Amino acid sequence: MDSHDLQPIRIEIPQAQLDDLAERLARTRWPDAGPQPGWQRGVPLAYVKELAEYWRHRYDWRTQEATLNSFPQFTTTIDGQRLHFIHVRSPRPGAIPLLLVHGWPGSVVEFLDVIEPLSDPKGESPDADAAFDLVIPSMPGFGFSGPTSEPGWNIARIARAFVALMSRLGYERYGVQGGDWGAFVAPEIARIDAEHVLGIHLNAATMGFIPFGPVSDDDLAEFSEAERARLERLQMTTAGPGSGYFEVQATRPQTLAYALTDSPVGQLTWIVEKFKEWSHATDRPEEAVDRDRLLTNVMVYWLTATANSSAQLYYENTHSASWNMSPVTVPTGVAVFAEDYAVRRYGERGHNVAHWSEFDEGGHFAAMEVPDLLAADVRRFFSSLPTA
Repeated sequence: MDSHDLQPIRIEIPQAQLDDLAERLARTRWPDAGPQPGWQRGVPLAYVKELAEYWRHRYDWRTQEATLNSFPQFTTTIDGQRLHFIHVRSPRPGAIPLLLVHGWPGSVVEFLDVIEPLSDPKGESPDADAAFDLVIPSMPGFGFSGPTSEPGWNIARIARAFVALMSRLGYERYGVQGGDWGAFVAPEIARIDAEHVLGIHLNAATMGFIPFGPVSDDDLAEFSEAERARLERLQMTTAGPGSGYFEVQATRPQTLAYALTDSPVGQLTWIVEKFKEWSHATDRPEEAVDRDRLLTNVMVYWLTATANSSAQLYYENTHSASWNMSPVTVPTGVAVFAEDYAVRRYGERGHNVAHWSEFDEGGHFAAMEVPDLLAADVRRFFSSLPTA
């Protein structure tokens, strides 16, 4: 049963859970190092041991918990599902309501470093005047929104829930920004609530922005050097070793969940591998993302035991009867960071592309890797749109 109440909450993890984590880390049963050093066959043993030791002895959850609690947080119930969200109102008059949507293996932690640049920007550039009231939900099945309790939580249902959330908060006109799964949810929100959506801004965009199947010779002949590089990376991800996680989560998420829910090192490596592969890092993910932020993101999955329900999103969408690929008519802005795949010619076939930026740094986790670049691009895009 839905409740229209918005309940203020604080994250207060019992010490017993933190003690259990430390004990599990101490009792880790390690595999051998394998026949090949480096990351070719997975996360290297020496690196994981060092990171797990840091996690156990030096990482401070209470400091990170205090950071999360420095922002107003709430829960509500929509479509029978608990929904957790951060809600930061800008001190600026006329701020634009903006829904920020994360993906996998992300969480609300992804957006911590863009909250201030978006809600209270400082600077002399024209786009610095754009400020936002921020609504940052944990996706259903992820983190503090808790496990989903029934099947059917696919992109369309999540989009409907987020539309209901923005209505419940009293926002008549709003924007949406999302990456990874968020770049699926944002266009769907624009399709079903176009009369209220000012525009959508995407990063780490795939569906609707990349080729499916062979690229025609005509298209390939017009590709820029950067677009050719994106196509090569995309082919490695979808047809090469980088696709294994997707196949498992889309077919057997329940089987995977036993290992990830029981072993903190299992949960750690399942996530950290993606931060290394998808970020603009060379040897280890900490080159791109702060180590404590990375571990806090892992902690959100571990402490809420949502490895299973978050992976179920892959199953739900690959087993949906259809995908909504109707055109997106609201203005769309796209930021393509160094490790992204989006190609403009494909995006323009189904979206009203009003803004397109390309960067030679940053990656899949842009809000964590290059928060200032992402925030500036979001401000630039929404500053160009009529708000009436």
